[in-house]
Amino acid sequence: METTTVTEKDEIIQNNMNYTLTSWSKQRGVKPVVIDKAEGVYLYDIDGKKYIDFSSQLICVNIGHGHPKVASAVAEQMKDVSYVYPGMVTKARGELGKKLARITPGTLSRTFFTLGGAEAVENAIKLARMYTGRHKIVTLYQSYHGATYASSTAGGDPRKLPVDSQQSPNFVHVENPFFYRCPWNSSTPEECADMAAEHMERVIKYEGPNSIAAIMMEGESGSSGCIKYPPGYWKKVKAIAEKYGILIIDDEVMSGFGRTGKWFGIDHHGVEPDILCMAKGITSAYLPLGGIIVKEEIAKAFDDKPLMLGLTYSAHPVTMAAANAVIDIYEEENLVDNAAEMGKYINEKMCSMMEKHPSIGDWRNTGLLGCMELVKNRKTKEPMVRWNAPADEMGVMNKVMAKIAELGMYTMGRWNYIFVAPPLCVTKEQVDEGLDIISEALKIADEETN
Repeated sequence: METTTVTEKDEIIQNNMNYTLTSWSKQRGVKPVVIDKAEGVYLYDIDGKKYIDFSSQLICVNIGHGHPKVASAVAEQMKDVSYVYPGMVTKARGELGKKLARITPGTLSRTFFTLGGAEAVENAIKLARMYTGRHKIVTLYQSYHGATYASSTAGGDPRKLPVDSQQSPNFVHVENPFFYRCPWNSSTPEECADMAAEHMERVIKYEGPNSIAAIMMEGESGSSGCIKYPPGYWKKVKAIAEKYGILIIDDEVMSGFGRTGKWFGIDHHGVEPDILCMAKGITSAYLPLGGIIVKEEIAKAFDDKPLMLGLTYSAHPVTMAAANAVIDIYEEENLVDNAAEMGKYINEKMCSMMEKHPSIGDWRNTGLLGCMELVKNRKTKEPMVRWNAPADEMGVMNKVMAKIAELGMYTMGRWNYIFVAPPLCVTKEQVDEGLDIISEALKIADEETN
């Protein structure tokens, strides 16, 4: 009788499938890749297969994988102090707050630390409501702000729909200024910006301006499809906010820390927010950390009354040490400038790719935050699969993404989107390597065009 040998790989998979849950996925039939190590822009599975990471995992590993300076900083901090409650302070906490005040836009100066992006958004919403005495938050339909109840309600991502019978109250959504699929059929991006801003102001008037605490938008659109803000849109939104005494919450969880070729996405638009949310790139996802940084006048409002925000792991010393090291790496290795340069290079390469592949309907990118939108017909803009398509409609896109993985790449794909957002340390040669893989996989999508 033959005996079946359980390999190390089998055991790892069985332990994960039997004793853990996988996010955003059915639990049966999942075939995870067992990652053994990672370095720079590459991942290596337990069988030794190499994958180029072309979306920085969830658009978060900004400095690349396995940087030794972060590991060293974390180890040194743990030798001194691993944890103190948030009412105590550490050297690492003060140093990180000072660095953030220096690199964030405008006069933002005081940071409250969270564990990640969703908690940053949650606390920004709470703070805006406490500070203004108002309760409603205006956001865009095609946006993503996190997966906790308030943050998921704030976003328009359809992953919230199975639980939105219990959604958080007092969120108001408006249409995106999405020129490629403009709701107002605008003839220019500038007209789209005008129409979208007018639409937002109309909705605010309907809802009652005195009830609106904040307008919250991503610095630059991310996982909803990198929907670029048309020229002038952010400034129009800021003007509306100032007109009615509404705060601006800038969600930079994905678009922050050099991802767009500037420190923060909003830096491309010349607008100063009142509250900025951050996570992901603050530690390059090496450890969980987020935060909100606010203007001094907001902080001073709580000089003589309690700031009713709190988390057990707020300002955790070890995550502070990781973030300090990561920000140093951004500056020492000129990664923000490299993101801008590589973004320009990718844009040039995409011109020839669009000539070659009729399935690419649109390409939207800022720095290294980019997305291809695949269509069946460029003239009609019929999507390769519809937005929010269920699994049984994803056929062709599943084949494309499976081919990408087979050829040795991990990157994010959603509906008819393929994301291009490699780590900020990526080189031209690695960009070429990645785009060649995507180009080969797009042959499958091209067969579906007409």
